[in-house]
Amino acid sequence: MSNQSIVKRKSNWPVFLRRGLLENIAIALIGLGFLMLFQPFALVLYTYSFITMLVGTVMFIIVSKFPE
Repeated sequence: MSNQSIVKRKSNWPVFLRRGLLENIAIALIGLGFLMLFQPFALVLYTYSFITMLVGTVMFIIVSKFPE
């Protein structure tokens, strides 16, 4: 094995499509859906809680494949 340093290739992806920011948004959506599910005040929030968690989960699965 040679002692050459590993050079990271610069990605051509736009900055807003990088993994870090979008993963944080997906995690925030999952957390928001969880809070919406367990609040006792508004039925409308409870109604959309599952879809919010589902969107966050699917977004996290897709975004985790993006480059850093």
